[in-house]
Amino acid sequence: MLILDIIDKNMTQSDSKQPDLDWSQVRETVKLLTVSITQVESNMHAGDDSVNTLTESFTGIVEHMGAINELLYGFEPSDEREEALEHCQKTSDKIQTSIIAFQFYDRLQQSLSHVANSLKGLTSLVESPERLYNPMEWKKFQDEIRARYTIESEKIMFDAVLQGKSIEDAIKLAAQADDNDEDEIELF
Repeated sequence: MLILDIIDKNMTQSDSKQPDLDWSQVRETVKLLTVSITQVESNMHAGDDSVNTLTESFTGIVEHMGAINELLYGFEPSDEREEALEHCQKTSDKIQTSIIAFQFYDRLQQSLSHVANSLKGLTSLVESPERLYNPMEWKKFQDEIRARYTIESEKIMFDAVLQGKSIEDAIKLAAQADDNDEDEIELF
């Protein structure tokens, strides 16, 4: 059995729990990056399920509100009918507000997807010694990350960090860009 233990030990890689001469900070970094990727993607999938349920619910509510409106317009004009139509309008306004919130959620999902993809790319870069120590590979990877961004504030934040600005300053710059872009949100 001692031989099997030795073979088994040789087949597993050293880790921070039981380091040996084969231990590598790069391998530990890759593990931690993989944990982060897994957490982001897992939470994104959970969020998608919830938003899909909400979307189906709102679609049903919109259909029912349309049917209620049609019924109400078929009634003789009265104070009650007008009050009911007013409630339908207020409900429609609330639905519109919810749709705007979904757009922000979609933006969050897009941003988290960029984070997960960047972490995957970083993992690949770090675990490849030929790429890890090559500045051209790092520049290429940075360019690939920036090219994926579709939201201007993400680009601004990325550029600020690469220019050496603090996290707080990069967030402020991105927030300023977001404030300028707020008027561009589409309403359905």
